[in-house]
Amino acid sequence: MKIEKSSNVPSNPVEMQGAQDVGLRWLISKDDGADNFVMRMFELKPGGYTPLHVHPHEHEVFVVEGEGVLVYEGNEHKFCTDYVIFVPGNKQHRFKNTGHSILRFLCLIPAAAV
Repeated sequence: MKIEKSSNVPSNPVEMQGAQDVGLRWLISKDDGADNFVMRMFELKPGGYTPLHVHPHEHEVFVVEGEGVLVYEGNEHKFCTDYVIFVPGNKQHRFKNTGHSILRFLCLIPAAAV
């Protein structure tokens, strides 16, 4: 069992090639005993973006705060607070903050993908 404020979970910079101004909090992970899914919070500064990438696992995303675009298979899709986003596996994607404040979103993935 775990109960904690998300702001108390350390944020680490995403230092992958193609990422800019992205922080990541591992809110629930295998370290907490989660065997099936992990929950992460991404925090993108204005103008920040995740790398354009492809992997076999899917993403389930909930936008907590801010606005941005999902680059998906070469097309841009706008979103903002309270949107839900499903990204299937093996599809090229990137999240970009197009707003003037922080973009925060929860991202759930299978624990086996970590």
